[in-house]
Amino acid sequence: MPEPILQTEALTKRFGAVVASDDVTLDLRPGEIHALIGPNGAGKSTVIKQIAGEVRPDGGSIRFAGRTIDRLDMVARARLGLARTFQVSSVAPEFSALQNVMLAVQSVDRRIYRFFRPALREAVLVEPAMAHLERLLLDDRAEVRAGDLSHGERRALEIAIALALKPRAFLLDEPMAGMGPENTAKLVEILDGLRAEAPILLVEHDMDAVFALADRISVIVYGRIIASGTPQEIRSNEEVQRAYLGDEGDDGAA
Repeated sequence: MPEPILQTEALTKRFGAVVASDDVTLDLRPGEIHALIGPNGAGKSTVIKQIAGEVRPDGGSIRFAGRTIDRLDMVARARLGLARTFQVSSVAPEFSALQNVMLAVQSVDRRIYRFFRPALREAVLVEPAMAHLERLLLDDRAEVRAGDLSHGERRALEIAIALALKPRAFLLDEPMAGMGPENTAKLVEILDGLRAEAPILLVEHDMDAVFALADRISVIVYGRIIASGTPQEIRSNEEVQRAYLGDEGDDGAA
């Protein structure tokens, strides 16, 4: 079994009397999609925020790519290869789809900062940016302002931006949120192909998408992981059925 690229150990976070993360231990292995699911308010997004560096844990540790990253800020973690998308799309709406991805390409290629040669700069930025847009089926929307894209297109653009950061792992927080069935099916196909490039820690409320994609699933309830295993093991787990999968209500993300 390959060594994990990402590990949390006894991750704990409190907001006043609320324990948002309660001794959370999980890992992400090369080539896999590991889904983190749970009821609304369970603490899923809080775990993602701690891993990304947006929220500082009260206890526990995080290792990524063989090193402890507890003291690193969000930018430093991103530079190591942690690429994150958000529940709410974070693209720059005034820029075109192509410009959004070009900015991400620029952020990881320091040569572009040292030399101001417009022709070279154009090739260095445009070609890889277009390649990422093509992969996300957005090449015909390259010149469209991000603010004018459909909701599904903006979510795909956010993943194209994450790809441009040359990630070693993806943290995807509700990528299917607000999508219709057609766009969800397209994104499931895209994510299925991304796992070979970089493993994905996926927070998602769409259970059809989760069970179609995930190699492993961890279930979090009231900040604590109550079960981890294959999709088949999670489906048949009685505690998970009682706590979450048997609930017809909306999962959400917290």
